[in-house]
Amino acid sequence: MNKLLLFSLLFTACQASSSQKHTAAIKIPLPAHNIPFDSSYQYIHVFVALCDNDNQGIVPVPKAIGNGQDPDKNLYWGCGNGVRTYFKNSKEWTLVKKYRMDNLRPERLIFRHVQAPYYLIADAYDGRYIKQCTIDFLNSCAGRVKDTIQLKEKILGTNGNARLLAYIGHDGLMDFDLQERFINADSIRRDAIILACISRDYFTPHLAPTLARPLVWTTGLMSPEAYTLHDALSSYIRNESAENVRNSAARAYSKYQKCSEKAAKGLLVTGWR
Repeated sequence: MNKLLLFSLLFTACQASSSQKHTAAIKIPLPAHNIPFDSSYQYIHVFVALCDNDNQGIVPVPKAIGNGQDPDKNLYWGCGNGVRTYFKNSKEWTLVKKYRMDNLRPERLIFRHVQAPYYLIADAYDGRYIKQCTIDFLNSCAGRVKDTIQLKEKILGTNGNARLLAYIGHDGLMDFDLQERFINADSIRRDAIILACISRDYFTPHLAPTLARPLVWTTGLMSPEAYTLHDALSSYIRNESAENVRNSAARAYSKYQKCSEKAAKGLLVTGWR
């Protein structure tokens, strides 16, 4: 598909009316797993709300890439710049496990960094459940939900056991309200990346009580494809400053979206203001 057409579709999607029908969140019990995990590694947990023409408040993208129940073809997962494909093709990450999960999260991937002691866990959420995806992300930022996953002889940390949490997808907070309070539960300050339209404005009231540090989020409409996250993480894993993490994200966005770095830096920001 022509890149300009695709960006136009994505840009327009973020402007859709918030009055469109939105599926309610699934009510699931919060896990309280305290199983010790392998502390010789750091963990990144990525929450991806699959693009969904029928169940999100967006102007539809082409049908094939806007089916929120089909991860394989989805714009934010299986397409060339989706999380699964982009990270699988990266020289910096190795895909070590793919899971078929459940109706809420049809797929989970585990990547290991080729040099640094990091694992990345990426969950694809059915697009109908973008609200639950948002809640799970925020609860993890607050340390209210912590979990683990077994990988052969290793136990990996997920959710609030991760050092960095990332949300990728449509900004559902443009369409629905959250009544929950995401107050930090353990005094640990995690890092957060939120690649969704106007995420700084919409997520601030919910992220602030988690005590998470916003490394990269947005001031305007954007295309939340995986290259921005990938390059931000490359800088983060090198222990660079928050400003450098943001600059790496902006350079990637500028390259793929054919916009100036100045414009990308105006869109992708770090910190609270």
